Amino acid sequence: MKSISADLNIMIKASEKASKALIRDFGELEKLQVSSKGPLDFVTNADIKAEKIIIEELIKSKRNYSVISEESENKVENDKDNIWIIDPIDGTTNFLHGVPHFAISIALKTKNEIVSGVVYDPIKDEMFYAEKNNGAYLNNQRIRVSNKNKLNNCLFATGGNNMEQVNFEENITLRRTGSAALDIAYVASGKFDGYFQKNLNIWDIASGIILIKEAGGIINDIDVNKYEVKKVLASSVEINQKLIKNLINF
Repeated sequence: MKSISADLNIMIKASEKASKALIRDFGELEKLQVSSKGPLDFVTNADIKAEKIIIEELIKSKRNYSVISEESENKVENDKDNIWIIDPIDGTTNFLHGVPHFAISIALKTKNEIVSGVVYDPIKDEMFYAEKNNGAYLNNQRIRVSNKNKLNNCLFATGGNNMEQVNFEENITLRRTGSAALDIAYVASGKFDGYFQKNLNIWDIASGIILIKEAGGIINDIDVNKYEVKKVLASSVEINQKLIKNLINF
């Protein structure tokens, strides 16, 4: 494994610390599923608590970077050239229903580019991370996108509520896992062969952008300075054009 930057080290440590609270809260959810109040408030609080832990850990680094996060007011008044982009629970609906498939996502944007990213699945203890010109890794093992080149051998992931707007020329095998961050991490590690979705937020996919690039894959141009992302399409270079050709109205 190559040595990692101080920034990426802080991001990994922050996600590990927040994960302990999330795992505890996830364990409590079973009791709440049957309560009259229901688990929604509890999960919202778990989200906010995890975010607070992440931000506190990042701030301890004394870097004075700005913060964009799903749950809180975004503070871009500090160092405007360096911004942490945080999603404390990507896959909140899964978390809410006791489905163990969600992740913490932290990315660092420097100037107009994502330079490092972490996607951590606390339940499976899978840490995906990458930084510019340093490769992509899963638990310290180098990862690459898949090398399949036939669509009918591939497994693709998608999400959102816009499937009726997308048609396929061929019969494509699809999964909807409920976590964009993990979907893209799975593409980077070759578990999925590609991922596409419309209408996301930058914190859903910021870390995925660098993971895909550093794993040798390709992702469409995304303006990382905007919160709204109209569409995302990520895959290996080999399958990219075939996938685009088969996605009508995407």
